[in-house]
Amino acid sequence: MYVLVINAGSSSLKYQVIDSETEKTITKGLCERVGYSDSFHKLWGSGDDVHVIETPMHDHLTAMRIVIDTLVNDPNSGIDTLDEIGAVGYRIVHGGEKFSESVLVDDQAIADIELCSELAPLHNPPAVKCIRAARELMPNVPHVCVFDTAFHQTMPPRAYMYALPYEFYEHYGIRKYGAHGTSHRYIAMRTAEILGERLEDLKLITCHLGGGCSVTAIDHGMSVDTSMGFTPLGGVMMGSRCGDIDPSIVTYLMEQEGYTPHEINEIMNRESGLLGISGLSSDLRDIKAATIAGHKRATLAYDMYSSSVKKTLGAYIAELGGVDAISFAGGVGEHCERMRRMILSGMESLGIILDYKANKVEGEERVINDPRSKVKLLVVPTNEELMIARDTARIASAAMAQEHA
Repeated sequence: MYVLVINAGSSSLKYQVIDSETEKTITKGLCERVGYSDSFHKLWGSGDDVHVIETPMHDHLTAMRIVIDTLVNDPNSGIDTLDEIGAVGYRIVHGGEKFSESVLVDDQAIADIELCSELAPLHNPPAVKCIRAARELMPNVPHVCVFDTAFHQTMPPRAYMYALPYEFYEHYGIRKYGAHGTSHRYIAMRTAEILGERLEDLKLITCHLGGGCSVTAIDHGMSVDTSMGFTPLGGVMMGSRCGDIDPSIVTYLMEQEGYTPHEINEIMNRESGLLGISGLSSDLRDIKAATIAGHKRATLAYDMYSSSVKKTLGAYIAELGGVDAISFAGGVGEHCERMRRMILSGMESLGIILDYKANKVEGEERVINDPRSKVKLLVVPTNEELMIARDTARIASAAMAQEHA
């Protein structure tokens, strides 16, 4: 079965067509700057060439229609007709408490996703637009939603509740939801495969480190704690997000500077983290180059980033009562050997010993611990699209079998 995987961002739409049997990517593309006058569409065909098409896309509905039209009519897509696509899967950033697993799309599922839009205003609304457009254009195939938050629904209340008046949870659903769940689930499953162990027998910590960062404690295959919170702003320090801070800082700055809630939210999400401390960039590659050149604030930002992840690892090792393996993924986790080294250094007393030679790897799957290390250390490039395709194929196949029973 060919599965069309849709990942809608606030101003982008990424897609892939994946053969669920071979798990190979047939084609992939990206609609960028959706809603802007200079929007464009990139298509990676069956060969190595990248085809860039400048085309107006005033919203995600238009972008989705362009994707379908491209798949059918562009000779570089590797697809001849829509009949080749057996199902469509969507990444949904926030499913609240309503969704603890991937689901078949129906009108009720769409309505429930829309109810969660306040918790992910940049991502859920465009995803719903894509779902509606694709269902209109491809009404005869199953459509499946895969939720970033679903994997973390196994967290116990002691991990997901905040020490606020309980009625805020009852009235507004204020609790920790986490994010990157699809990525953490893939990393955990692949880590177990690499180690030749059953996932159910392992205690793992998975680190998805990129522009956004999250760390998850996984016990016997289930998420028991994660660093991101009510929104993806919480947790460890990130590229432009502050992560966890003293909450009174927010009200203090609003009083001192007269910031509105929107303005302070923008500062914490877009002007903080590596960018806020360094004053240079939210990209760790730029920060690394600046530290080598002796830039003091860049060095401070680099140190703060590594320290925030290290402290979270320590907390989760305590929470799990020990750990069997720690895996790194994401743009930083997969490609920055220096950051991995800084995070893991000084943890020998916890049985964590890095093999510095093995750690000199970028974007490759590899075990990077010293043979003396009690804890396995790995680089595991994530593949969220493959996880979405797997879930979609499984649920779609079951739905079609039931329909023909």
